[in-house]
Amino acid sequence: MSKLTLSPAWKALAAHREKIARTSLTELFAADASRAERFSIEAGELLLDYSKHRVDAEAMRLLAGLAAQAQLPGWIARMFSGDPINSTEARAVLHVALRSVDAKFPEGRDVMPAVRGVREHMRRFVDEAQRGGLKGGDGRAITDVVNIGIGGSDLGPRMLVRAMRKFRKPGPRLHFVSNIDPADLEAALAGLTPGTTFFIVASKTFTTAETLDNAARARAWLEAALGKSADLSRHFAAVTANAAGAQALGVPPERVFPMWDWVGGRYSVWSAVGLPVALAAGMNAFEELLAGARGMDAHFRSEPIERNMPAVLALLEIWYVNFFGAEARAVIPYSEDLRDLPAYLQQLEMESNGKRVDRDGNEVDYATAPVVWGASGTPSQHSFHQLLHQGTHFIPVDFIVIGGNGESSTGQAALAANALAQGAALAFGNPAPGAPHKALPGNRPSSTLLLERLTPRALGALLALHEHKVFVEGVIWNLNSFDQWGVEHGKNLARTLLPGLLEGRDAAGLDASTRGLLARLRKRD
Repeated sequence: MSKLTLSPAWKALAAHREKIARTSLTELFAADASRAERFSIEAGELLLDYSKHRVDAEAMRLLAGLAAQAQLPGWIARMFSGDPINSTEARAVLHVALRSVDAKFPEGRDVMPAVRGVREHMRRFVDEAQRGGLKGGDGRAITDVVNIGIGGSDLGPRMLVRAMRKFRKPGPRLHFVSNIDPADLEAALAGLTPGTTFFIVASKTFTTAETLDNAARARAWLEAALGKSADLSRHFAAVTANAAGAQALGVPPERVFPMWDWVGGRYSVWSAVGLPVALAAGMNAFEELLAGARGMDAHFRSEPIERNMPAVLALLEIWYVNFFGAEARAVIPYSEDLRDLPAYLQQLEMESNGKRVDRDGNEVDYATAPVVWGASGTPSQHSFHQLLHQGTHFIPVDFIVIGGNGESSTGQAALAANALAQGAALAFGNPAPGAPHKALPGNRPSSTLLLERLTPRALGALLALHEHKVFVEGVIWNLNSFDQWGVEHGKNLARTLLPGLLEGRDAAGLDASTRGLLARLRKRD
């Protein structure tokens, strides 16, 4: 057994779980008239109500003890000081520097001159594009920008461009391509004019197969329409740590926006990877996004564990995953603008903590990251809420609710009413005497994250909240949350299989199933 599961804090939680399992949320609310207030935390523009969770004051005290046992405050200090806590890659984890306004940060390794330089580079580029000064090879103003990336170079910018669409500024239209399937690029380019289309190629290493394939197709599309002699370099920018790779594609040096090895892909939207966000909503709105994240960083660094919003969310998830057997969590934003948030959180959480070996190289004997899934409400109510209310799976839910958003409308009120109703129904159920098919058992936990308005600042805080939540879970589970070796092997294997499809090379050494499928696919070609 591991040190974690043998630890006093773990054993105390396992014992307390037996008490909580016999207690309903109805009873917990009945016993404490101020429960909703006491089990809520406010940080900047966010309010977390976790009163509908199956915890009492003792459970929260014991969970905080688990975090203290893992030396969470020390790990927070190590991350913010630039220690190489990404141990398998010997890298610091300094995405927090991307939103810092400190003159020097961190102590002993000042990265701020580089961060400020890229931010100013972004501002100049965005200003050029929004005033119509960004021109293609034939001198026409750029009307459409296509972001080519995958994973963290796609999910964050794509999600935020949609979430911040109410703040859209005049300028080029934004489009996103991530899938290596040629149909993705074809669909994005349908109706676009090559002479007025610009591509941002976002890849930290500039070796990502999906991104480079799509970039090559984009260049071929331009060349077919504009001719080989056209100045195609005027149609490209790149966000990368591999400037030489970008220039080999034909990206001019002045349009290469640097990244650094201390920024993980799924934490990179605060960097020039967020360039599409700034192009859509303006650089001022992008800096408001950074300010919201910076405020959450300050909260995370300074608040005690019991009142620390990211820590509390992480501890609640650990409570359910490790002591109640939960294998999934649903994220349901009651906002069409946040429709893409569940997909963004899937990568952030499952790529970070979907691991079975701890920092010491030992296989764990406890569950780690749950499956994260979800969709926007109210459409999800007519899809999978049936399972949440009456199904056999135990699935905690995060509801994300926007306040009036500066508007007073029946639609906004209906959204909020539906979200609150779902949380209440999960918690307290519906006995339906004499009609068991109508009965909802209740006692199913949920959080409500309330944003007064969907502003760039609130969005920044919301994303940073989840980044730090993932970090806390990794500390307690003793995981390196900042590598993704499980992703790398599949990509490498695909590279070895591709010649078998394209050139019919010998498939020796492959398993019988893969050999048979390769043969069948070649036959159909």
